[in-house]
Amino acid sequence: MHKTLLHTLGYLGGGVFLLAIIGIGFFGKGYYEKYLYREAGNDAAPETISEEIALDTHTEVHIQEIETIQKVTTPSPVRAVYMTSWVAGMPSLRRPIIEMIEKTELNAIVLDIKDDTGKIAFHVHDPVLRAYGSAENRIRDIDELLLELREKNIYVIGRISVFQDPFLATSRPDLAILSTNGSVWKDRKGLSFLDPQKEEVRDYVVRLAKESHMRGFDEINFDYIRFPSDGVIRDIVYGLDPGQSRVDVLEEFFAALQRDLSETGMVTSADLFGMTTTNSDDLGIGQVWEQAVPYFDYIAPMVYPSHYPPTWRGFANPAEHPYHVIYAAIQGAIQKTVDAGYDQSKIRPWIQDFNLGSVYTPEMVRAQMNALYDLGIDSWMVWNPSNRYRSHIFLDL
Repeated sequence: MHKTLLHTLGYLGGGVFLLAIIGIGFFGKGYYEKYLYREAGNDAAPETISEEIALDTHTEVHIQEIETIQKVTTPSPVRAVYMTSWVAGMPSLRRPIIEMIEKTELNAIVLDIKDDTGKIAFHVHDPVLRAYGSAENRIRDIDELLLELREKNIYVIGRISVFQDPFLATSRPDLAILSTNGSVWKDRKGLSFLDPQKEEVRDYVVRLAKESHMRGFDEINFDYIRFPSDGVIRDIVYGLDPGQSRVDVLEEFFAALQRDLSETGMVTSADLFGMTTTNSDDLGIGQVWEQAVPYFDYIAPMVYPSHYPPTWRGFANPAEHPYHVIYAAIQGAIQKTVDAGYDQSKIRPWIQDFNLGSVYTPEMVRAQMNALYDLGIDSWMVWNPSNRYRSHIFLDL
């Protein structure tokens, strides 16, 4: 997701101890106790593990049982917090967040399926997906976790980083966006993107969404559905046909996603740059609000005040004016959505709970919520890359 900045990795606990047992492999008592920061989204971790665990009969039966469980209906409104796959994989770290959801106005959680390292957070059963080698067993008990959340009536939104995928771009450069010198293009942080025009890329994303839906995720959220925004952009080979634009490429991808997933009954959402709500151009990344709204159940603009440039709407530092920035940004989203023939209930913004541009107090987080309420938008998702949430931000039940 999201643009730039915030790429510090936080840690809890000491070293990492990895015990490997033939065919299984497990974490010892030292577990990976990681908090993951993204530039409001960099999900990269400095160390990773990779295991190949063969399915046994017990696992297959267990998955079939999970399939029969009714999914949680999309709440109205949705009020969610984000959890990294690293935190989700540690019961001691995820438990306080789950307990906070149970005790407050929160009713949903956004959980990484594939973050922007390109790694899938749990072992997959689709043999085609498994062949890519991108699955990493961060959440060893994913099926049990999803069952627990379902039994607590917590709505689970699974986040897939779509095009920013340095793992697959490196292992399969034929699927990557290339540079004019013929190599895999990389942004200023050395990260690479998949090519939205490759049919195999779409098939990979569709397969992952379907598997995740089957495993019990209530909604699939598509993030990084864009062309690169940082780095030496002029070196990118877009490979566009005559008369074709970046916007056309993404809209074709969105339409294909909708078509390929429609038979599943899957609830979908898409993350867009915050400035798509007020800009008329594609921001250089192919995203135009009106060209995304028709293809997803919900649109999640990342309207973090810290991500708006100095002097935007007259604010020297927009980060210090959370209410006014959110109000202006979502006012634009509502106008564009209604003009396109859709209800504003499709809008479910991401809001800021991290220090960037200003030290974000609970009052500043609530100010963003209040701006949404004043515009008739009741749903929101809170982005805190460290997952260190202050429970008093949220209203008690």
